[in-house]
Amino acid sequence: MAMSKALALFSFLQLCWLTACAPPQTASDGSDFPNRNLTIICPWAAGGGTDRVSRFFADQLEQALGKPTIVTNRTGGGGAVGHSAGATAKPDGHTLLMGTFELSTMHGMGISHLTHEDYEPLLQVNADAAAIIVRSDSPWASVGDLIEAIKAAPGQVKMSGTATGGAWDLARAGFQLAAGLDVKDVLWVPTEGSAPSIVELLGGHIDAVCCSLAEAASQIESGQLRGLAVMAEDRVSGFDGVPTVKEAGIDWVAMGWRGLLVAKDTPAPIVTTLRETLQTIAESDAYLTFMKQNRFGHEVKVGEAFSDFLAAQDAQWQKVIAAAGYAK
Repeated sequence: MAMSKALALFSFLQLCWLTACAPPQTASDGSDFPNRNLTIICPWAAGGGTDRVSRFFADQLEQALGKPTIVTNRTGGGGAVGHSAGATAKPDGHTLLMGTFELSTMHGMGISHLTHEDYEPLLQVNADAAAIIVRSDSPWASVGDLIEAIKAAPGQVKMSGTATGGAWDLARAGFQLAAGLDVKDVLWVPTEGSAPSIVELLGGHIDAVCCSLAEAASQIESGQLRGLAVMAEDRVSGFDGVPTVKEAGIDWVAMGWRGLLVAKDTPAPIVTTLRETLQTIAESDAYLTFMKQNRFGHEVKVGEAFSDFLAAQDAQWQKVIAAAGYAK
């Protein structure tokens, strides 16, 4: 009898402890949101551009919503680990994902099954156009010169910027297709990112780099490198001397993007609160200053406009992935 009472008391105390420690439940109408700490999942390593943008928004959300907001870096799988964590998070608005360009390409390459339809899009916060960058002593004065060199010696021009199948590899592949070239007409030399690629370019080991102008800003400003062309609708602010590929008659735009999302089925009132709060932050002077200091492209799309953009990105990149031979 004594043992039974003791076990009953233990079970009761355990239930009380679990109840006390359980996170509070969000009201279905979102009236009490947020009722605990918020988290922004960053799919990439600390210190990188996506991490810096994530931490800016975490700080601003904390001020706006009055709840501590932290950034957790969930890296691995070419971005798949972090994006998956965002999709499978509890759909109550307390966990946000700083999604990136790779969400538009991972499923087409067999890296992940995730698409933008697995989330509620909140706000696109950034977009950086791909650019073709060469050494300042390069014989190519224009993107047209580069195209002619590739045609004259297919497979001889070496280019880099990221891993095989990464954002900048796909950007240059799409550019080549739009210019009437085969994807294999350029030899892509894979690296771990734009920084080591720029080192390879400066050392004369490759002929060109495809990455954003912001990533090569210091070398361009010092006169070591120059941009041949940028894959954007318009010239990039701060790099006004770099023409677009459209100015050379090539109809191609390639943007690396970042945007905030939450898990599918997050209650509509919570989604609305987050969208409105994030839009206010993205349109603030503080954010504009932050973006200018970091040389990031400022591009904001809210809700349905962001969703339409993601759908268009899916369509654009699946064609490139297939043509480049990366489809799985």
